[in-house]
Amino acid sequence: MVTDSLDVNDDRGSMPTRQLAADAAGVAEAGALLRAGGLVAIPTETVYGLGADAGNPAAVAGIYAAKERPRFNPLIAHLPDLDAARREGVFGPDALRLAQTFWPGPLTLVVPAAAGGRVCDLARAGLPSVALRVPGSALARAVLAAAGCPVAAPSANRSGRVSPTQADHVLGDLAGRIAAVLDGGPCPVGVESTIVACLDGPPVLLRPGGVAREAVEAVLGRALALPAAPAGAAPVSPGLLASHYAPRAAVRLDAAAIRPGEAVLLFGPTVPEGLGGAAASLNLSPAGDLAEAAAHLFAGLRRLDASGAATIAVVPIPDHGLGEAIRDRLARAAAPR
Repeated sequence: MVTDSLDVNDDRGSMPTRQLAADAAGVAEAGALLRAGGLVAIPTETVYGLGADAGNPAAVAGIYAAKERPRFNPLIAHLPDLDAARREGVFGPDALRLAQTFWPGPLTLVVPAAAGGRVCDLARAGLPSVALRVPGSALARAVLAAAGCPVAAPSANRSGRVSPTQADHVLGDLAGRIAAVLDGGPCPVGVESTIVACLDGPPVLLRPGGVAREAVEAVLGRALALPAAPAGAAPVSPGLLASHYAPRAAVRLDAAAIRPGEAVLLFGPTVPEGLGGAAASLNLSPAGDLAEAAAHLFAGLRRLDASGAATIAVVPIPDHGLGEAIRDRLARAAAPR
């Protein structure tokens, strides 16, 4: 069913954005909108994605317009199962082993595009490769099945801003710019998918994310390589821009002491010096649990940004397991803009 119609016609856009319930009628409506070339925000286990028919260049162009996203940055195509993904990409032994182990789930594989695949050139940013994922969310897979097409779905926010993990985050950025958002509640993982390229040579970790590097390497039986792109090269997958996931406030990393007036992103039981003078504070996980911290990361950044503080200070966060993905997102949020 459709629960609300948000008739937003302000400077953000001109179309009313519908809020769909996470039931059979909402899934069917989301699928119909996608088939018709509309933009629909879909909850996955990682973050909300801004979905469009990946085979429809006009619909894909709508994603870039709504997000104000650079066109050289390719998009992940989401599929309901491995069989559908294999119609879009060429899976060598490494890619197939990873897909069979981690799909459905928060892993994206960059593989050579298959002859006859439906993901359009614009969604691939003109590259001979394609980024594919089968999401872990049963609700997302139901929408993909209802749509009947590969669905390009970058995070449902303005390009470079904090990724959305709740429907109201999507509406805060994109109301009036997209047809609908399917409200599936908070996203349980809370950081984007891990991206691994399986092209020429050994598999390459392009972006840490919801599947820990250690888990991927255990399946492969060897270490992942790191990308060695020349300076200024266009990204070969989503999520590789230096400045990304950014709140409006500046971000200061690995803060051992808090400066007066800063907002503070905490982790674990440690209380940094000067916390009493903070404008606002939020602890991603008082117990020091990295999975809990990942799930709360983007919502926490949004809440601290809303405090109006000019700077968000972030205490040190471990770099193992999901901590690698958290630190990657924070480093991009702190990068020069």
